[in-house]
Amino acid sequence: MNDRQTEVIQIDPIRPDPAIIARAAELLRSGELVVFPTETVYGLGANALQADAVEKIFAAKGRPYSDPLIAHIADEHDLEQVAIDIPPIARDLARTFWPGPLTLILPADPHIPRMVTAGLATVAVRMPRHPVALALIRAAGLPIAAPSANRFMHVSPTTAQHVLSDLSGRVPLILDGGPCAVGVESTILDLCSDVPTILRPGGISLEALRAQLPAVQAPVRRVPNGEDSHDEQQAQKSPGQMLIHYAPAVPSFLIEGSGATMRATMLAEVQRRQAQGERVGVLIADEDLATFQQSGAQIYTLGRADEPEQIATHLFAGLRILEESGVQVILCRSFSEQGLGLAIRDRLLKATGGKIFPA
Repeated sequence: MNDRQTEVIQIDPIRPDPAIIARAAELLRSGELVVFPTETVYGLGANALQADAVEKIFAAKGRPYSDPLIAHIADEHDLEQVAIDIPPIARDLARTFWPGPLTLILPADPHIPRMVTAGLATVAVRMPRHPVALALIRAAGLPIAAPSANRFMHVSPTTAQHVLSDLSGRVPLILDGGPCAVGVESTILDLCSDVPTILRPGGISLEALRAQLPAVQAPVRRVPNGEDSHDEQQAQKSPGQMLIHYAPAVPSFLIEGSGATMRATMLAEVQRRQAQGERVGVLIADEDLATFQQSGAQIYTLGRADEPEQIATHLFAGLRILEESGVQVILCRSFSEQGLGLAIRDRLLKATGGKIFPA
């Protein structure tokens, strides 16, 4: 697939140029792929109603057909294009959280290509909170199926350069709207289960959802192990369910704990690996810097540990920068699971394949 030229066009993230949007929309209507920014991560978009166009997403990413896509819309009334039997609670949640990083699992309209839904009777839908994304959907006049614009399983892209590193030659157009504000993908809420359940934590916190819908269940904790190799072939109800995902190309580990104990455990592991001749990268918070500044490790600081929004914004960029720095292993510190912290832990757990060092 690396036989096409990928064009990158800078676009104002607040007031997108209508001419650029019109050109991108025409590509989508003609069955082509377009990469565009959202508030969460960059999306790899295709006409959600055209199977041949959707298939190009899977080819470009190397994504298995068992992993469904999210259909992006620009107006609540567009729900009827992709879903049926829409429950009143879906409308209530949409009015509260859309546009924004909340994806709802609903009964799929039969006209939606089965590739979008992984062959299931449900579809994932959201309305992004980004002027470029909304303008593109409206100009195209159709729902856009879009996973993250990266190689399957790799770290999600929060800049156009991340996309280009993964998909150069595989897509015709990337709209560069600058870095993404939220930095982790949307929360996915299943409204087709007996009890509304979060399938993937993301940009809308569990606490925020429970304020409107107290019965919401937290996501089930799953830790990767050798018995989970069948997951890639089994149809998933939503994206982000693979047990190893969002992962850099070098072995990574999560150090669980807090405060001085966590830092001491992490530093000892840095020193142990360096003694074996390994180049080590550490993904830490600002307050950890003094501990590691003289360690010889490659350091990336995410922000203050008590500001999860800041941590989330820099998380994927940090993993990519350490990956590209030439280290042979990445050690990641853990964070509180309150608010956006639940999504941060989910991404770190999947990025490390569940390889955890308790502090």
